[in-house]
Amino acid sequence: MIPRSMRTGGMDLPGVESRDVPLIGYRPLASDDVRLSSQSGQVTESTGLDSSEGETSPMKTTWYCPLDLSTVLEEKEDGVIYNVVVKQQHGAPTSSGSRSQCVKAGTEEKLVQHLLHSFAMGDSSFITIFLSTYRSFTSTKRVLDILIDRLQHPPGESTRSQTRQPFNRAVCMVFSMWLSEYPEDFRSLGEPGLLLRLAPLLPSDPSGTEIRGRLLRLAEELSEQALLPDSSSDRTIASPPADPTKFDPTNILGFPAGLIAEQLTKIETELFVRLVPYHCLGSLWSQRDKKGREGVCWSVRATVRQFNRLANAVMASCLWPTQLRSQQRACLLEKWISVAEECRARKNFSSLYAIVSALQSNPVHRLRRTWLETDREAVRRYEELSNIFSEKDNYSQSRELLKEEGTSKFANLDGKMTNRRQIGSSAQGTVPYLGIFLTDLTMLDTAVKDRLENGYINFDKRRREFEVLAQIRLLQSSCKNCVFLTDEAFLQWYQSVPSLNEEESYRLSNEIEVPCEPSSGRTQNPTVIITRLFTADTFHYHMKSPSVSCLDVDSSPPTNDPIPSALTPSTPIKSHRRSVSCGNNPTNNNKGSEPDMRIVRIRMDLQDGNMYRSILVTSNDKTPTVISSALEKHSQDPKQASRYELIQLLPEGKELVIPATGNVFYAMTSSSVDFLLRRQGGNTPFRSQPISTETSATFPRIKAKGRRQLFPK
Repeated sequence: MIPRSMRTGGMDLPGVESRDVPLIGYRPLASDDVRLSSQSGQVTESTGLDSSEGETSPMKTTWYCPLDLSTVLEEKEDGVIYNVVVKQQHGAPTSSGSRSQCVKAGTEEKLVQHLLHSFAMGDSSFITIFLSTYRSFTSTKRVLDILIDRLQHPPGESTRSQTRQPFNRAVCMVFSMWLSEYPEDFRSLGEPGLLLRLAPLLPSDPSGTEIRGRLLRLAEELSEQALLPDSSSDRTIASPPADPTKFDPTNILGFPAGLIAEQLTKIETELFVRLVPYHCLGSLWSQRDKKGREGVCWSVRATVRQFNRLANAVMASCLWPTQLRSQQRACLLEKWISVAEECRARKNFSSLYAIVSALQSNPVHRLRRTWLETDREAVRRYEELSNIFSEKDNYSQSRELLKEEGTSKFANLDGKMTNRRQIGSSAQGTVPYLGIFLTDLTMLDTAVKDRLENGYINFDKRRREFEVLAQIRLLQSSCKNCVFLTDEAFLQWYQSVPSLNEEESYRLSNEIEVPCEPSSGRTQNPTVIITRLFTADTFHYHMKSPSVSCLDVDSSPPTNDPIPSALTPSTPIKSHRRSVSCGNNPTNNNKGSEPDMRIVRIRMDLQDGNMYRSILVTSNDKTPTVISSALEKHSQDPKQASRYELIQLLPEGKELVIPATGNVFYAMTSSSVDFLLRRQGGNTPFRSQPISTETSATFPRIKAKGRRQLFPK
């Protein structure tokens, strides 16, 4: 057998100048009665080469070159570095090969000027990438200044010269694409001076005339805004606060699950279509809390606000009616699980995640008697939906679903689910969970440098960011033609839901099931532990549950949690297992985290000790300080810190008592982030073994029963 690939071995092949061209050879296997040539590696006449003296093989070998002869070089010019690709066709001389140049890095001025030359140089994607990402390293005003300066000194002696005509076409292409894709860039200038300078410099051909007219209309708008500064409307108009007296949580049971999911999908789709992709860039999103940047990334903030609002509605409907029996409250859980299924069928992953997050929050999850009364099949479906957002392998399951269903007409459900649902014949768009993209872009911004060692802007980084933004734009295109009907009755209920903060939600949860109250039929409380890491400005109101990665929302009063905003939250987990964000130490691999900080989780040694609270521990914190912070988080008196001891829960049931005056950061081990706050001299009769970071929590045993009509009309 001749190897499937081999090199020429120094032989001169016709039409190929190099002797190191990779070749692939193929010939059929010889039958047993055919005698092969005794000369190994012999080439037959079919190749056009002279074969050696000897017996010719009865089999023909076909040789061909499987690769185009491409060479990648790096060229440096004044202020710019190019990746040059030279492609040579097989059998053609070197001088006839094609050549393309892609910018790798450069100064601000050279990158902007390359907009007008990129197509001629074979860098066809540069304009799209630049317009999508330039806000990371410069401003609209600066880009226009550089372009105006270039247009004042165009190439060629006349408008009809061979160099001027391609230049004019490039100018029209750049501004036509810019005005069509990002008109808000020009409106953000605030004053029309730059546009009035630019308009006369545009080409005088029909394309240039049309662009000039659009610029002058924008300049007129800016002039009117300058005279009437209050005429511009705020994109983030806050809705009036809900009236708690008009809120009836059980009314949600009167709406079909499909209708609720349809209305939620309508809201999410409208927000997602209006999303500005570059608002998701890590360099912009990570700066959102700085003074003077309160209005940046408004389209992402709107998506976050809706995510939090839906999660609040789920929790409020389950917790607000404290007088309900467990069976009645279980019906509310089952209703939201059905709504989550319908959102999945409509490829609305944002609402699906918000509902799952709310059901996995501590105030809802700790209601053991309610979950005991919940239908077994509903809980099974709920756990399947939770698995979609597992953090395993960096959200691999969620990413795979987006890849499979992103542009498909319908969700790829199994036969049973498809037969149960009648969604309609119209195609469904895909509304993703935005946190996946924000996490990718934030980590990319952290991991890759903005500039090279020589100070040039790293444009290769922008190409990688654009790959993520392109996925968002592709999903947006699938949603643009979706049509929904509005149900005013549901929207009225949805807008009437009051906002619960963290303290209120736990208070209601404790009123429903008093702490330390044993559940019927059980001699020992189940160890059900749900912990969530969240940013200081994410899910302000109450949620210890997953949310959009690195998100914030400014519509609710902030908490006093000292957790750094750069930390990413954890995701839902199968069977309600405990999770650290992204499966790792929560302070690692996060922008803004310092090596002398760590997030730990502390629970009280109480009968309902399944409630962990996240505490930030720095290298300066002594044991009394950490205990006081933990007591305050658990709504206890921080002045009683001297009566408690801090214990680290280690794997294999071991415990490490932190010295009373020790430094917690250096005294703790890296094998666990779970701690216990225990009264000095106390014991733990209910706790059979410590809970480590690898221990999973189990769900209470669920009754197998049918649904009952608990809310007669």
